[in-house]
Amino acid sequence: MPLYLTDEQQMLRDTARDFVAEHAPVSHMRSLRDADDATGFSRDLWKQFAELGLTGILIPEADNGLGLGHVEAGVVLEEIGRNLSPSPFLTTAVVAVEALKGTPHAARWFPGILAGEAVAALAIDERAKHDGKIEMKAERAGNGFRLTGAKQFVAHGHVADLLLVAAATDHGTTLFAVPADAKGLTADPRRLADASLAARLSFDGVEVDADAVVGEVDQAPLARLLAAGRTGASAELLGVGGGAMDMTVSYLKERKQFGQLIGSFQALQHRAAHLYSEMEVARAAVLKAQQLLDAGDERAADSVSVAKAMTGLATTLAVQEGIQMHGGIGMTDEYDIGFYMKRARVLAELFGDTNFHADALAQAAGY
Repeated sequence: MPLYLTDEQQMLRDTARDFVAEHAPVSHMRSLRDADDATGFSRDLWKQFAELGLTGILIPEADNGLGLGHVEAGVVLEEIGRNLSPSPFLTTAVVAVEALKGTPHAARWFPGILAGEAVAALAIDERAKHDGKIEMKAERAGNGFRLTGAKQFVAHGHVADLLLVAAATDHGTTLFAVPADAKGLTADPRRLADASLAARLSFDGVEVDADAVVGEVDQAPLARLLAAGRTGASAELLGVGGGAMDMTVSYLKERKQFGQLIGSFQALQHRAAHLYSEMEVARAAVLKAQQLLDAGDERAADSVSVAKAMTGLATTLAVQEGIQMHGGIGMTDEYDIGFYMKRARVLAELFGDTNFHADALAQAAGY
């Protein structure tokens, strides 16, 4: 598979780039932060995403979606990252759609996602780090289950209509579709480093019926939905790094010291060239992972870990170099580069950081 976008995918990229840059630039994120917005994103903007058909990218045509793949979803996510646009696209249009696809839950939730009215959240993590350990209990109760425990860092968890909750059952892990108004469920939203909101969810004997199970009991489809989430987060990270790099290169062409453009200094040119090469390697890794996921290739899992690890490294380099080359002013609100560093830090942790995925690759190779 060639590591470049097709003509149709480039057209989608251009559409997404123009739309996000016009309707959800960095200033949009600033305004939500400064207003201490309690939702964390614009519902009107989410509906505009739907009007363009973007929320249905991964939804099959049989369910009135576009029936496209992870490459196309990544194209949109990269532009979201480039503009630091607060949006439930990753959790809803990518992770939730992938989890519900082919299940009875699709008929209930896909219309709302297509209309830009429904928002979904993924409740997996229970500790400070994404480690895959799930201690939350789901015990048999009548014809359903009783959920007891807590989840952390649930993006949009306080405003989601649907919560996808992973819990330990008798012989494995089960995924549940839990409505936000379930009795015994409480959400405590907290600001993250980038001013986005994630909730701590408490389940105090939340009762759901057997129909709430997504997939099979004891066999949660976590591998599939996490692969989708990790690849999507990698694409968004790529956008964050690319946006930071573009901003930094533009600054090098404008800022003068000692009567010369700082971009003419050879040391800074070398650093900019190194950054460009690292971002291109990460871009290739992300596209490869997307293509293998779309093809259902058994090598996809390793490629997804490579993509998440590489984008974590490359985007961290991009935002750090951006701060350094902007100088002290880069840490102030006068320039946007500092916001890119904060968003990169949050995304790098989402669905496992670079060390998590490097370890996963090592274990897969027998180390």
